[in-house]
Order: sequence, then C-alpha cells, then structure tokens
Amino acid sequence: MTRLRTPPHAGVDLQPVHGNLQGLKPSDLKALSHLYRRRLRPDQIVSPELARSLCEQSLSTGRKLGVLVDRRGVVTHVVVGSHEKLFLPDLGRSRAGARRFRGLRLLVTDFFGKGLNHDDLTDLSLLRLDLVAAIEVGADGLPGTLEYATLLPPHAMPPEQAGERHPWRKEGPIRLHDVREDFARLIEALEGEFTAARRLEGPVDDRPRAILVGVEERGDQAIDRRMGELERLADTAGLHVIDRIVQRRSKIDPRTLIGKGKLEELLIRSMYLEADLLVFDRDLNPSQGRTISERTELKVIDRTQLILDIFAQHANSSDGRVQVELAQLKYLLPRLGAMQTSLSRLAGGIGGRGPGETKLEIRGRRARDRIAILQNQLRALARKRTLRRSQRQGAGVPVAALVGYTNAGKSTLLNALTKSDVLAEDKLFATLDTTSRRMRFPDAREVVITDTVGFIEHLPKDLMKAFEATLEELQDASLLIHVIDASDPYRALHVQVVSDVVDALGLGHLPVQLVLNKADLAAPEALAEAVRESGGLPVSALNRDGLGDLMLAVERHLWREGFGDTRPEWQQRPLEI
Repeated sequence: MTRLRTPPHAGVDLQPVHGNLQGLKPSDLKALSHLYRRRLRPDQIVSPELARSLCEQSLSTGRKLGVLVDRRGVVTHVVVGSHEKLFLPDLGRSRAGARRFRGLRLLVTDFFGKGLNHDDLTDLSLLRLDLVAAIEVGADGLPGTLEYATLLPPHAMPPEQAGERHPWRKEGPIRLHDVREDFARLIEALEGEFTAARRLEGPVDDRPRAILVGVEERGDQAIDRRMGELERLADTAGLHVIDRIVQRRSKIDPRTLIGKGKLEELLIRSMYLEADLLVFDRDLNPSQGRTISERTELKVIDRTQLILDIFAQHANSSDGRVQVELAQLKYLLPRLGAMQTSLSRLAGGIGGRGPGETKLEIRGRRARDRIAILQNQLRALARKRTLRRSQRQGAGVPVAALVGYTNAGKSTLLNALTKSDVLAEDKLFATLDTTSRRMRFPDAREVVITDTVGFIEHLPKDLMKAFEATLEELQDASLLIHVIDASDPYRALHVQVVSDVVDALGLGHLPVQLVLNKADLAAPEALAEAVRESGGLPVSALNRDGLGDLMLAVERHLWREGFGDTRPEWQQRPLEI
C-alpha cells in the first residue's frame, strides 16, 4: 500500500491513493484523489457519475482502477492496478464475526469487456465483500456494461460440476443505465439468507472444521470408497467434516499434489466455509505439506497423520503409548526441517496430540535420541509380554485371536463371547490396545480370546512396524477368527487387506475361521451371497445370534481337529450361549 502525501504547493487536501502509483503524473493522482468526493445513494450499486469518472481515469492512465464503497455510499479506498490486475490493500479485520459481510463493495474497471475476472471473484470470497462489480470501459471513456456478483450461503451452493464449486452468483452483463437492483434491499436479503443458513445448521458443532481433499488419477475407481473411509477416520479423530473436494488429474502435481488452480479454489472454499484444517487422502511429502500450508495458512495433515492422531487418542496401555509416540516421531523426523510452518500449526490438536504431543518441535539429534529411548522401552515391554505368554502356554490354554478390518465388530464379539465390557464403539480404531479374555466351555475347557488392533488399507508403515511388538500376541495363536462386516459393501476388499497383513506377519499357516458379523444389518440376499462366497459363519455380536455355532466351530478347530475330541458323544452337541 502506498500513501500519497500532499505536496507543499498543492493548495488542496488529497486523499490517499493505494496500489501501483509508479509512472502516474501528479495530475492523475489529483484526479484519482477526487474520486473520494463521489457519493452513492443507499439503493445504488454504482452511480452513473462515479462509473463515468472511473472509466475516464482508467482510460487516461491505462490502468485498471477500483474503489471500495461502504454502505453509506462513501468511497473508502481508491486503488490503482496494472492494465490487467488490481491488488487491494490490507483491509484489516472489519466487521469481525462468523460469516458476516465486510460492509464494503468493490467496483473495478474492465478494459476487455469480459466482466468479472477470477481475481475479482476471489477478492469477493476471501474478503467477504458485500458485492463486486466490473464496469466496462468504452473506447470513448464512457461506461458500457456492468457485471456484478454476490456471495451464496453454503446451503445454496450448486453441486460440484466439472470439478468446480463456486460460492458466488453473477448477474449481467447489463447496460449501466438498465440496472434496477436496489443495493440496500439486496444486502438485507443476502444477510437474511446467511442468518437462515446458520439456523439450518442446527446446534453449534465446536469440533475443528475440516475439508477433505482427494485426488483421482486416471483409471482410479476407488476415490469414493477412499473418501468415505477418510470421512469416517476424520469423525473418529473428532473432526467436523464440512466439505469434500476431489481433484481429477492425469498425473499428480509434484509441488501441491492437486495443482495450482485447484489449490486456489481450495483456499477460497476454506476461507468461505471457515475451515480450520485440510485433510488429504494421500500422504504428503514434506515439500508438499509446506507449500500447501503456506499458501492456505491452514493446518494441513495427511491420512497417516490422521491415523496416528486416532491411535494417540485411544492409546491407554504403556505399550500403546510408547508405540504411538515412536510412530509419530519416525513419521515427523524426515519432515522436521521442511515443514516448520506446518508443524507450528500442529502443536496440539488434530495431528499433534497424544503421547508425542510435547515432542513435535524436537529437532535432529534430540528426536533420534528419543526414538532410541522408546525402542529400548518397547523391548523391555516385549520381554514382559513374552513372560506372560510363556506362563499362559505352560497352563496349556490355547489362544484364538480376533483379526479383521477396523470397525468390523471385534471388540463387540469379544464382549459377547466372554461377557466382558471392553470398549466397543461404531468408530474406526475405537479399540487400540490388545485385550485378552478367557472363555470357558461347558466341559470346563478354556480358551484365551485375544482382540487385536484393527487393520486398514495402506496402514502406515511406521505404525505397522511400531505395533509389531503388540501383534506378537498373534504368534502364539492356535486359531485366527477373521471378523468381517457382513453389511459392508467393500467386504471383499477388506478381507484381502486383512489376509495380506496376516501373511506379512508370517501367520498364513494358522487355521482361520471366517465370521460374518453384523448379520442383522445386512440385507438377506447380500448375507446369503457373502456366506456362499466366503463360507463364513453369520453372527450378530450385538444381538448374540449365531454365537453358539461360532463356539462350536472354535471348539472343533482347537480340540476335535487339533487335539482330538475325547468327550462322550452326548457332550458333542451344539453349544448354547
């Protein structure tokens, strides 16, 4: 911003003129300063006199001009740009408040007869202006047509088309003398719409407001599934998802992942919807995270950080807390130098909480020292677990481990089988720490049922490695009970994900009993198809349906087939729960 000071010989008081003043003559500056004398009536978007003065000065200087006018009709700023662009000065925090207009309208000149350009509309959205209007400059310096735009309330925004969703509506172009819009009534109606929109939102949700960002490469058919899963992860992490944005690209942008144009649209959307953070469905490298954070001035996290945050929230045991902190530090270590701006926004809250919260600003050697300490702690905890397992093996009690995709209902099934009260919620990764409970059969034989952390597609490598110690519990299992959500349309994919993880852990040789949980939520036809495809047992852990058949199957795997069944025939009957 440049302020024009009055020369000693001028003899008149001149108002400040902002913007690019280089090359302007004193007479031009004086004429521009006189624009402050123009006044508009409350009902006018622009007066013919102000429009003519703007166009004449724009043609005379060869520059794009703009004025900001308040609701009293007073010109508050005169701004000079280049032939094509206009850069507004810092307007401060005028009319602070959620979703309120600034109380200023922007009137700009247009040399090319194209009306409002993208920069004008961006200013409208980011600065929350009352209105922005472009006045065509005629060859004779007279005003031609007028095009103007106002903001739309969020609920009135049109659906996404061709990857674009704009929070504004445009009118025109129309001849200046044909404008009949009453500005005062227009603004009153707009503010009424925004007030009504806030009421429609219902109770205030004070959770951090997040926009989910996905990238669909050519031939990618899984974007809807990934975004749905990302939304559930965000909800589990305690975020209020206010919007989704999907960018379709033939190739990933190496700097911003989504491209410059989409990033600008994302900036507009985030400001307009008052977002607190952006969550990307793909992992960001340090450079991408820094670039996006700097351009949007928002906290930016990726899928791995989101999962780490969820684990940090749900880690209750010593094992869990150490493993989560170790995974956090290993993830952040290569990013400490390149993501300073983003990390400063991660100090606490989503993406920066839990056991590692106070470690997020650790640099270089200190981070490596902390990792070494945590690894030693993990080895000590592993020795204790080994001792407990050896004691259990000495008692001759077999182990059946529950495995499955996250939120398949493993904890609910554990509670139903063992009459326990382990935390079970309809959220991803609601249960993190490994839990073991004994289940007694009618003939006094026992089995230890172990509930492990749920798996997920593309589980972060650092997290997987950190939890290898916990998953050692699976090494002693005599049977894996693979729990599948029978109502999930993507159950086949989830079964494959779990099978791949089991193989990666070297447990592919263990017998597996498939269980189709949540059978009460699945359509009968879909459930019958799932049973045919997988051969699994349909059960409902919540309603306790089918648990007798499951216990009989567990008994058959562990004793009739594995150790031989020596009971009398009258005892070899289906078990009732």
